[in-house]
Amino acid sequence: MWEERFATPEYVFGRAPAAFLADRADFLTPGATALSVADGEGRNSVFMAQQGMNVTALEYAPSAIAKARALAQENGVEVSFRHVDVLAHDWPDTFDLVAGIFIQFAGPADRERLFDGMKRSVAPGGLMMLHGYTPKQIEFGTGGPPDPANMYTEDMLRDAFAGWDILECRAYERDIREGKGHAGRSALIDLIARKPA
Repeated sequence: MWEERFATPEYVFGRAPAAFLADRADFLTPGATALSVADGEGRNSVFMAQQGMNVTALEYAPSAIAKARALAQENGVEVSFRHVDVLAHDWPDTFDLVAGIFIQFAGPADRERLFDGMKRSVAPGGLMMLHGYTPKQIEFGTGGPPDPANMYTEDMLRDAFAGWDILECRAYERDIREGKGHAGRSALIDLIARKPA
């Protein structure tokens, strides 16, 4: 499904980073290491690399990786792109920052396993940054999966990251224009949490 979705000349979600990430560029420390999970066509990993981070990106669809590599080259940055099924990944490395932006292909059972792996990949004292949709997004229909069970709520994220220092956890509405894939009024949610040192 993902290979078919990304096998197009245009960038499905655009070339610019998610507004969430661009708005929080102060968290993207030059020289720090970052992992972008289910990175898609590279818009977020490339942006992090442009901020001077050492970035690794995990993605399943070869067509998306090819477009991401082209985007990195076009912007004169290096990103280590890895062809990985994140639901079967063993998460061997740690990073100063782990980002999961619109990774709501995972339902509740897979999400717990995915979050556990991502949490293991955050170095002690490092940051987790998550951005996605709340269940209200179903009403808007401007992006994301059709199943509200895949969406996040503030309570669910606070529970998932219990024991972490939650710097931000908020749901809100915003108009976003991120390619054809995310376009229009959207019910969004953000989490930024620091792993205990």
